[in-house]
Amino acid sequence: MLDLEAPARALQRLADGVTDDQLSAPTPCPGTDVGSMLAHVIGLSVAFADAARKVQGPTTSTPATAAPLELPADWRLALAARLDELVLAWRDPSAWQGETTVGGVTGPAQQMAAFGNDELVLHGWDLAVATGQPYEVAPANLEAAWQVVSGVPADPAARQGLFGPVVAVPGDAPLLDRVLGGAGRDPGWRPAPPR
Repeated sequence: MLDLEAPARALQRLADGVTDDQLSAPTPCPGTDVGSMLAHVIGLSVAFADAARKVQGPTTSTPATAAPLELPADWRLALAARLDELVLAWRDPSAWQGETTVGGVTGPAQQMAAFGNDELVLHGWDLAVATGQPYEVAPANLEAAWQVVSGVPADPAARQGLFGPVVAVPGDAPLLDRVLGGAGRDPGWRPAPPR
């Protein structure tokens, strides 16, 4: 069982550092600003927590792209609560057994947990670079994210809905950079300087 607390706490710390004027700032995900990214993280936290509990319903059967990206007014409290629920849900050994559904996709629960970890790791980096904050990932969670992204073929059909096209990074690059490149992110991405 992989503990999701480290990437969840890192993401929470980053969210706590977001100022209101940064909500409209761009992220490495095209067309997604910081506010939309935070809304997405709240939604995915609910979906993956419910997947751990084997809930069948809109929170687990709706594809992520179909979910509205409206940030609630109390987003700071909502995000903290949802991340806490996500961490606790995957600490239950029964969460890792059998199959479960998240984002409309059913698969082995262990695989879905790995994808949840990957989401936390990647979106933590997205928020960090978008808002100019430092970012560190716990080694076990980073390694698990690498196992996910390196296991998805470069074929666009296989990556549809998961990751963008692979961004080439040197083989001896830090593991975080390789995870980012494997997920279709440019590790060197930074927001454009203000004019």
